Amino acid sequence: MSEKTQQIFNFPFEEFESSSALNISEKELVEKAEEIAKGAYAKYSNFSVGAAVLLENGTIVTGSNQENAAYPSGLCAERVALFYASSQYPDTPVKAIAVTALRNKQPLDEPVPPCGSCRQVFVEWEKRFNQPFVVLMAGKKKIIKIEKASWLLPFNFQSDFL
Repeated sequence: MSEKTQQIFNFPFEEFESSSALNISEKELVEKAEEIAKGAYAKYSNFSVGAAVLLENGTIVTGSNQENAAYPSGLCAERVALFYASSQYPDTPVKAIAVTALRNKQPLDEPVPPCGSCRQVFVEWEKRFNQPFVVLMAGKKKIIKIEKASWLLPFNFQSDFL
């Protein structure tokens, strides 16, 4: 008979009431995510998401969600931004990503966390460059800051499994 052990996942995070409490680069990242969300192609869901990625070289790359009538063919803002960053700056690690969302063109009060697919991509980026990056999830009334993106997906798929 095997012994059963229960673990609880805990990780530190910070909450801020506004972007004014963030450092200058984090505040700029949130602002860029908010701006790019306005141009998302969200014709079907009316749920627009913006992401801004800060690279180690200081470059900021943005992306918005792109929907399609055949739903699986769309792509989330986080992956649009990260994949673009990777294609243009393949050897440059990510320092931080900011994510925000609008419903019917209106900012949400609470931050929206990334979907599971985006979380898996975050894990890949941290492993690829062997360094964590910050995730900022921004809403109108609250911003959540997490120091390691991989904390969002504790049981993640790793290339070592292949």
